[in-house]
Parts: sequence; structure tokens; C-alpha cells
Amino acid sequence: MEIRDRTPLDLDACVKALAEVQAVDRYPVDWPSDPGRWLTPADLARAWIAEPVPQAGVVLGHVALTEDLEITRLFVAPAARGGGLAARLIDTVRAATHLPLKLQVSSEGQAAIRFYERSGWRRIGSDRADWLNAAGEPALVHHYVSPP
Repeated sequence: MEIRDRTPLDLDACVKALAEVQAVDRYPVDWPSDPGRWLTPADLARAWIAEPVPQAGVVLGHVALTEDLEITRLFVAPAARGGGLAARLIDTVRAATHLPLKLQVSSEGQAAIRFYERSGWRRIGSDRADWLNAAGEPALVHHYVSPP
């Protein structure tokens, strides 16, 4: 498996993988009207994908970094889970900058919360989002900072 910078040509495969994730995990909670644009927020600094080698055109995982050093749009396709790919994607981002990183995760993402906390991320606060969770209420979002 290779982790490399995402290019515009990767977006269709990223959207396909994201659809698989959304069907299993409901991430994102609401399917975006333009998923390629959702994967490319306005403040995007850089994004990476994981793909099997030599099978180009298949995305197994994705992560992005915003200009204000927030990890976002992190997901691993269901078929690629259990082998440490999420940790490798985060390590790739951390290797790109030695500054502290941050991320947000919905309280509904219990597996993600356990993963981040096992990995040393520290929760620094929580608040309500402007989007709705599965129960139709403003989502509770936890804010984390990277380990030193």
C-alpha cells in the first residue's frame, strides 16, 4: 500500500470510497450535494490518499489538512480497516509538519474517539455543531489536539 499526495484525478475514486464509508458509518452524516467539493474544503492545505500498489485508481483511505493545521476528511474504506491505515494516514500528516495539530469528531463516532484517545490525542473541549446528528439534534463535537 502506498500513501501519496492526492491529485485532482483521484477525486472520483475518493468519492467512491467515501460512499462506502457513508453507507457503513454514516460519515459524513449527510451526503454532500458535491462530494468532491466536500473533500476539498476552501482552506485545504494538502490531502493524501492510500491506494493499493500496483492497483491505481482505488482509494482505501483519505486524509486532509487545513491551513489552520486541522486534520479533516479522514476515512478508511471498510475493506481496508483493521490494519493500522488510519494511524498511518495521521502519521503522514504529522510528518508534514512538526506543529501541533487539531481535529474534531462527533460524539457519535465512538470508534474514532477511542482510536484518537488511545493514540494520545487530548480532548480540549466540546460544543454543538451547526449540523444535525442521527437523532436530528445539533451534533456534539469534541475538539482534540495532537500528542507532543
